[in-house]
This record gives sequence, C-alpha cells and structure tokens, in this order.
Amino acid sequence: MTTIIEAKALSKRYGSLVALDQVSFNIQSGRIVGLIGRNGAGKTTALKAILGLTSHAGSVSVFGLDPSRERNALMKDVCFIADTAVLPRWLRVDNAIDYVEGVHPRFQRARAQEFLSHTDIRQHSRIGELSKGMVTQLHLALILAIDARLLVLDEPTIGLDLVYRRQFYDTLLNDYFDQERTILLTTHQVEEVENLLTDVLFVDRGHIVLDSSVEAIAERYVQVNVAADKLEAARALHPFYERQIFGRPTMLFENQPPAALSGLGELRTPGIADLFVAKMQTEAA
Repeated sequence: MTTIIEAKALSKRYGSLVALDQVSFNIQSGRIVGLIGRNGAGKTTALKAILGLTSHAGSVSVFGLDPSRERNALMKDVCFIADTAVLPRWLRVDNAIDYVEGVHPRFQRARAQEFLSHTDIRQHSRIGELSKGMVTQLHLALILAIDARLLVLDEPTIGLDLVYRRQFYDTLLNDYFDQERTILLTTHQVEEVENLLTDVLFVDRGHIVLDSSVEAIAERYVQVNVAADKLEAARALHPFYERQIFGRPTMLFENQPPAALSGLGELRTPGIADLFVAKMQTEAA
C-alpha cells in the first residue's frame, strides 16, 4: 500500500490551548479511517492541517504535497465535507450542480443526479426552501459525485435522520469506495460506522491514544464477560478497564493471550465504540 497522508510531530496551539501535541501518524491508500475523539480532542484541527486550512508546527504530507504551500494542486485529488453544509440560500439545486460541474473537472453530473433521485429534493427548488437534512443530502451528492482519491468527512451526516444516515453510508461503501480511494472521517455516531472502518485513530486532548487497524484490534484486545466466581482471578490479570453490565462485570484486556482468559467467562472482541469509551476513561483516570 502507498502512504497517502504522513504527519510528523504535528502540533497546534490556540493561545494557551494545546489542540495537537506532537502527533504523528500515517494513512495508507485504499483504507477507511475513523478519526475518533470527544469534542475538543483535536480531530478537526488535524483535518484542517491535512487540508492546508490552518498553520501548525511539525509537518504534514498528502500525496507527497505540502497542504499549506501546494493546496491548489492537492485539492484536485481531495474532496472535503465539513460538519456544516453551507450553500447559498438563493441558489437553485440545478444551478449548484451546474456550478460544480463547471469548476471541477472530475465532477460526474450523472452520479450527483442518481444520488438525488433517491431523495425528495427537486432540482428546481432553491436551497432556502430545503430542510436542513435536504441541504446536507445535496451537499453530499455534490461531493460524492467528484472522482477524488481522498475523501475527508467531518461529521458528514449531521442533520440527517437514521434512515438517511444509513443510506449515505451504504452509498459511500457500495458506490463510492474502492481500492484506489481513501476515506478519512470523523463522527460521533461510532456505532453506525464501525463496521465500515478498516483503521481507527483515537485522539484525546491533542494526543493519539490508539492507532490501529481493525484487524489488529481483534489480536490485541479481548473483552471478557466475567463469571461471578472468577472476579478475583480476572482482576489478577490486570484488565485496563472494568464496568458493570446488568450487574455482571465486563473487563477489557490488552495483549493477554486468549488461553489465559478462556476460563474466566465469555470472550469477545470489543466493538470500536466500547474500546473508545474504555480508552477515554482510562486516559482520564
């Protein structure tokens, strides 16, 4: 695989606030990467650095380009959906399609219209007449119709109800993603995307606390629903996280061989959302 994004010692301050602190990571081609963190963790700042939208210390390279100095060249291969869709209220839907077709050589009009055909959006409607969810859908249709090598999504489904969120991710996976494209996304709805992700980056207070492929998570972490009579034996193996579910202790272990845990209770691989919560609470302790 080819490295698409390479960040080295990436740092950013806003006055006394440290948004990113010596962050380093690589993102490979053909991957769907979840950049996951709480509000204020630094994930949006990282996206801005990748897109050349903010100054920073350290270095970022995207397709071998410096996003700050070579942004025009970079954006020929990158599409970005921000957490708030901003389109002129006076613009008609068909005019928006015409505009993007005119300014971006890789825009595919038929793809945009196909996406919109599954919505209630009429092409002669003005943006100001659309609901918030419809504006989001239009924004997504315009972006997904661009044949980009890197798609950056910052909370892309805000304003959409559950049905449209599911439709969006189905479209993203089935009609957009392939082994030549790379997707980097942030979302608060981790449960909805964890089955799509190939890799995760957990960020907390400006630091990367987990950088892993989803496959490696299954090899590194084990969740045990501990039997009542095995509680002390399980704690003796030093779980890094413990909680109660319906009165039954559940523990997460890192780098413990399954054979050492098999007699303690039911074993499973933790979901990404569960692992994220455990990591965040462990970091805060």
